[in-house]
Amino acid sequence: MNNETKKHYKRALTIAGSDPSGGAGIQADLKTFSACGCFGTSAIVAVVDENTVGVTGVHPIPVDFVTGQIRSVLDDIGTDAVKIGMLHSSELIRAVRDTLAPYALRNVVLDPVMVATSGDALLQAEAVTTLRDELIPTVRVITPNIPEAELLLGQRIDRQSQLPDAARALSCGGRVSVFLKAGHLTDEELIDIFYNAETDEILPLRSRRVQTVNTHGTGCTLSSALAAFLARGFELSEAAARAKAYIASAIEAGSSYAIGHGHGPVHHFHGFWE
Repeated sequence: MNNETKKHYKRALTIAGSDPSGGAGIQADLKTFSACGCFGTSAIVAVVDENTVGVTGVHPIPVDFVTGQIRSVLDDIGTDAVKIGMLHSSELIRAVRDTLAPYALRNVVLDPVMVATSGDALLQAEAVTTLRDELIPTVRVITPNIPEAELLLGQRIDRQSQLPDAARALSCGGRVSVFLKAGHLTDEELIDIFYNAETDEILPLRSRRVQTVNTHGTGCTLSSALAAFLARGFELSEAAARAKAYIASAIEAGSSYAIGHGHGPVHHFHGFWE
């Protein structure tokens, strides 16, 4: 049996930092890809010294080694979707953008990671502008939380009613879809907003707000789930709704566990084991 007649996996590539505690970054992305039905590959941009309590240090991987990893994966295995996570410098942001460009990949999901759950900064200050002006316009979807949206827009967001307009404002004039996460608000119901730039529609995505400290890696997990469902061929709004359902269930299932002494992880494999 040759390769043409064999079955093929749906593939998803994560470009992000490594989290040794297993709750965020590359580790969370690969778990999520697997749980959501994709074969996961990775390009590691930095080794982060962190746990559930906080970030101790970030050790960047040389930029040419990062781009080498990306090319090695895409030239051999290929991919159906890309998730981009923590990119700590302007040089790296531009290098990742330029490396992906020749492959003309449609399903690129960017999680504009700037601050860890613990509150530690993960992005150099000048890189925020580079991310906003040079990378975001090239991707299909971005998945900011409220603090990230505030940094990108330069304005305060403290009410649910502001989210639809903020999502549209982040869309680069209607070219980029936006999954704006409402986790930092305090309303009883958690209502994320998905702006589908391809149909010019606002989709409220509702779930019960779970009171838990186990929120480490929620952003990584959500963006990876969205990439996985796009890789599997779901339409954009359906992929967003499925990603929302997955992260909501992962948070709820993970809330009953104790792991570490700070912000524990969600339960990535809640659909498979307790």
